[in-house]
Amino acid sequence: MVFKCKNCGGNVIYSPERKGMYCPFCESENSEEKKEFPDQDMKICPNCGGEVPVQEHTSASQCPYCDNYLIFDQRIEGEYEPKIMIPFRFGKEKCKESIREKFKKCLFAPTDFLSEARLNGMQGTYVPFWFFDYDVNCDYSAEGTRVKSWTTGNTQYTETSYYNIFRNMDADFENIPVDASVDMPDDVMDLMEPYNYSELMPFKPEYLSGFYAEKYNMTADIAQNRAKQKMNEDVGQMLSQSYSGYSHVTVRKNNIQVKREENRYGLLPVWKYIYRYQDKDYPFYVNGQNGKIVGAAPISKKKVWSYAGTLWLCLTLILGMINGIIYLV
Repeated sequence: MVFKCKNCGGNVIYSPERKGMYCPFCESENSEEKKEFPDQDMKICPNCGGEVPVQEHTSASQCPYCDNYLIFDQRIEGEYEPKIMIPFRFGKEKCKESIREKFKKCLFAPTDFLSEARLNGMQGTYVPFWFFDYDVNCDYSAEGTRVKSWTTGNTQYTETSYYNIFRNMDADFENIPVDASVDMPDDVMDLMEPYNYSELMPFKPEYLSGFYAEKYNMTADIAQNRAKQKMNEDVGQMLSQSYSGYSHVTVRKNNIQVKREENRYGLLPVWKYIYRYQDKDYPFYVNGQNGKIVGAAPISKKKVWSYAGTLWLCLTLILGMINGIIYLV
């Protein structure tokens, strides 16, 4: 499908700044109408007839010839239809400003690292996620020890006390996120947290217009292992925060019973910036809701040597001046 402007026929896109649909050609807002092409080959642009490079899991893309944003109906329907999503709140220009602000003090970064031409290659992508809800009961017991030491005269005493710790706790978890794309590194997506899940809303295909999107390629059955791992870690933190003052705690029993489990498929916004330098890719990711940046700037060896040479020259001149002064004296 393609969203066209009722006024001028241009491609209408979702604008994070305006928080609504916007036509960049006639600058009208909320003038979109959906054009569907159910019989159209997904690799052929319905607007210009050009061939669109579509990967196996792509559900929204952009035509490289006419720049129209295309949404592939077949990949957001049936089992692949997202139930919830968070639309982009950070637009491209604001995202570029954030990256420049974060890395502007990186003296050894390549000269064109923050150039407009490079940053314009940034892509906004909706990444597939599974969201898990759990209601659990935890039956926990442990032995805590407290060690007290003191000295009387020349004698040192140590007293060790043992305590039984019992906890029976109910806990409810909502929207534990697990990315459902094998192409997105799990550690990166964990660092992108947190999103504000109070802004989750029902899925609307028009929010995809103007961005790229992927459908899930990891099923909920596979993703739930990571979700349960996150849930178990949170339960462990809750338990450890419920007692204090022990020198050591030995866990005897930690039974977690899942009483209710649900999952939903949804999309979260991510900006991707891939900077290629000396045959190596340096990926950067920006949380499309709050602007949090994940990534490290590359280092230009040329700049390092240049700064080192300048420093050496300055030191040489200073030492020369000092020697000259000493000689005159």
